[in-house]
Amino acid sequence: MINLALLIFLVVLFTQIVSWVGKTVLQEVAFAVYSRVFLSGTASKQRQLRKQVLAEKAELGWTSSQDEFAKWAKLRRKLDKGIADLEKINTTLTSSKTSFSVKFNSLLWILMTGSQLFLVWWYRKQPIFWLPQGWVPKPVAWILSFPSAPLGSVSSGAWGAVCKRVLQSVEEIVKAILEPTVVPNGPFPTAPFPAQSQSQPSAKIEPITLEHEKLD
Repeated sequence: MINLALLIFLVVLFTQIVSWVGKTVLQEVAFAVYSRVFLSGTASKQRQLRKQVLAEKAELGWTSSQDEFAKWAKLRRKLDKGIADLEKINTTLTSSKTSFSVKFNSLLWILMTGSQLFLVWWYRKQPIFWLPQGWVPKPVAWILSFPSAPLGSVSSGAWGAVCKRVLQSVEEIVKAILEPTVVPNGPFPTAPFPAQSQSQPSAKIEPITLEHEKLD
């Protein structure tokens, strides 16, 4: 039998993977696979009708309603019938996709939220593992054993919360590592140099007068 701690971790991991990828993306991929297996005939007929309708529209545009009225009317009736059949197939496929979406979301809820709630409730009194005696204060030990596990042990609910928090921390670390560093464009800002009048008073340069001795 699979270990309970590992089972809860796998359920939480699956939930986080779905959150990372996105339910919409998973649903589109699942429906593409489902339509290829179970709706291949309907999808093929839809493609054929679409090509036929486009060809009939082009031919109808080339036919004059005045000079070739009989041919134009026949093409018009054929085109209307093709459009009606195409709309029926589109409605069928849309209805199938809606029904698949409801079932897929229900299945995801069972595998994610429902399974976690069931495991926490069913194994609420069973300890996942025991903590060393005196390792944590009594209030913390009570929180870790909530709701019904023996005091001093880690309950299924607390273990699931710890697994979820660890996986979220790993996600944040990976995003921080993979996030590109933005380098600002242009020159780096520098402090303005103070004007000469503000930094120190300008020295006044005076002319030097040389006195020559008189020669007798």
